[in-house]
Amino acid sequence: MTVSGRFTLRVGWAAATLCTACLPAVSTAFAQGQGQPAGPPVVGVVTARKEPITQTEQFIGRIEAKQRVDIVARVTAFIEKRLFVEGADVQEGTLLYLLEKGPFQAAVDAQRAQIAQVEAQLGNARLTTQRARTLLGGPAGQQSTYDAALANERALEAQLQAAQAQLDTAQINLGYTEIRAPITGQIGRTALTIGNVVGPGSGVLTTIVSQDPMFVTFPVPVHEAITLRARYTPLGGFGAVVIRAQLPNGRLYGHTGKLDFVNNTIATNTDTILLRGVLPNPPIFDRTHDSITVRELLDGEFVTVFLEGAEPVEVVAIPRAAVLADQQGSYVYVIGPENRAEQRRIQLGQSSTTLAAVTSGLKVGEQVIAEGLQRVRAGEAVSPEPADTTLQRFMRNSAARDGRAAPASPDGSSRRR
Repeated sequence: MTVSGRFTLRVGWAAATLCTACLPAVSTAFAQGQGQPAGPPVVGVVTARKEPITQTEQFIGRIEAKQRVDIVARVTAFIEKRLFVEGADVQEGTLLYLLEKGPFQAAVDAQRAQIAQVEAQLGNARLTTQRARTLLGGPAGQQSTYDAALANERALEAQLQAAQAQLDTAQINLGYTEIRAPITGQIGRTALTIGNVVGPGSGVLTTIVSQDPMFVTFPVPVHEAITLRARYTPLGGFGAVVIRAQLPNGRLYGHTGKLDFVNNTIATNTDTILLRGVLPNPPIFDRTHDSITVRELLDGEFVTVFLEGAEPVEVVAIPRAAVLADQQGSYVYVIGPENRAEQRRIQLGQSSTTLAAVTSGLKVGEQVIAEGLQRVRAGEAVSPEPADTTLQRFMRNSAARDGRAAPASPDGSSRRR
C-alpha cells in the first residue's frame, strides 16, 4: 500500500468515528425537544355586562295622506274659470273652479218673486180672516165664512214655507257654481278644462291631499304584534315607541314620528294586523318656486319603517365577534373551571352591528372568549387574557355609536324582511 492510500484510509476512519460519536448527542437533543409539552393557547376575553341598547323592529309601510278629497261638481254647468295652479298648496276655502252662474241666479230670482207673490196673498188672507172673526159677533157673521178664511190663510202660509225652501235650494245650487277647497293641502292636475260641461256624473275634477302631517301604515305579523304589545305596554304604550322611516333611495328620513293606531281586525289572508304612525312632513326649502311646495313624503309612497323603543333598555351584551353559529343556533365560549373553554348555547335578542344582546344562556360577569376563537376547542384549557383594549373600548362605546339596533336572527346576522 502506498503512503497516499494509507493516508486516505486513516482520514476516512477518523471521520466515521467522529460521526458515530455525534449521533447520541443529536438523538438526545431531538428527544428533549419532542418531549417538551406546548402551552394552552392564549385567548382574549371580555366580561359580559349590562349595556343600553335600542330595541328595533323593521317593516314595510306606505305613506298615506291624513286627508284626501276628490273634487266633483254638484251641479251641471260650463266651467268658466280655473283659479288654481296644478300641484300647488291650497288653503281651505280657496276658490278652485267658477262655473256658469246665469241659470242658477235666474232660479234664485224666480223663487224670490214667488215668495213675494205668496206673501201678498197671505197678507190679504189674514185681513179677510180678521173681518170674518169680527162679524161672528153680529147677525151678519157666519161661522162657515170665518172657517173658510182661516183655512185659506193657513194654506197660503204653507205655500210661503214651500217657496222659501225652494229659494234655499236655488241659493245652494247657485253656491255650487263656486267650487272651493274643503281642506288645506296639495292639489293635483285638473281633469277638465275651461269650456267643458261638468256635472255630478262627470267624475273627479281634481284631488286634494293634506301634506303635514302624514300617516304611515304598515302590516305586522300577529306573533310580532303580541311581542310588541308585551314589550311596550308596561313602558307607556304608544308613547314608548318611536317611528323612523327609510325613504326609497335608502336615506333615513330626518323626522321621527309616533304610533297612534292599531287596527281592531286581523287580515285573515296574511295573518297580519295594521299599525299606523304619524310623521311630520314640513317643506324642504323655505322658499318655493311658482307656488309649488316641495316635501319629502308623498301620498302612496313605499318606505321602510323602523319601530323602536323611545328609551334604551339594558341587556346582557357581548361583542358581536364573540358569537358563533351552527345548525343548532348561536353559541359562545366561556371560561370555565381550570381555565377550560366551555361551549354555551345562547339566545340573541335585539342586537346591533357591534353588540350582541343575549336574552338567555349567559350571566353578567362571565368571561367570554372574543379573540383567538380559531384556537379554541370545547373542554380544552386556554390561557385567558384581557381582550385588546381597542376592543374593550369599542364595546363600551358601541351603543352610543350605533344608534338604532337592527333585529338579529338566531344565527346572529341582521334580519331583513
